[in-house]
Amino acid sequence: MIQILINKFKANSIQHLFVILIIFALSGSSSLFISSQILIALGLEKLITFYPLYIFVRIILIILIYQFILITIASLFGEFDYFWKFEKKFLQRLRIIK
Repeated sequence: MIQILINKFKANSIQHLFVILIIFALSGSSSLFISSQILIALGLEKLITFYPLYIFVRIILIILIYQFILITIASLFGEFDYFWKFEKKFLQRLRIIK
């Protein structure tokens, strides 16, 4: 099972896989927290009364924030190159870059 994850994430070892998973977890949690705080600071939490619109705005905000936080946290852990490849693949799928 672990070997499948190591191959899937193209990690060098189980320790590298552990670092990769920690970075993903910290990035996801941080982006959720920061997006909530941004919506509160801008007053959009109470301004948007139509709940599906609020969810849509929050999801878009989370996606945008996540991209920056992922690269930032990866840099702090010394994994910038690995996650930059991951980020480029994501941006290519969205057709933002070639």
